Amino acid sequence: MIKGSDVLEMLCPDGGWILIGDDYEGITWVDDRPRCTKKEFEAGFVKVEKYKAEQEAAKQATKNSILDRLGITADEAKLLLG
Repeated sequence: MIKGSDVLEMLCPDGGWILIGDDYEGITWVDDRPRCTKKEFEAGFVKVEKYKAEQEAAKQATKNSILDRLGITADEAKLLLG
């Protein structure tokens, strides 16, 4: 589940905010850095979810590539590493 803090870390990575809860109304801006709008914040949930899904897919593709090169299954790798 995507949290409001995940969205703010993507939109305002340099900080300048405190968040209580997951709603835009829970943001307290603590300095003069650029801020995001409510619309950007709400759209950010979809962007973060898409980004995390892409990262997970890339990670899985890398794992599958390594397993293919080794000629073993994921279960066989677990047995070797376990």
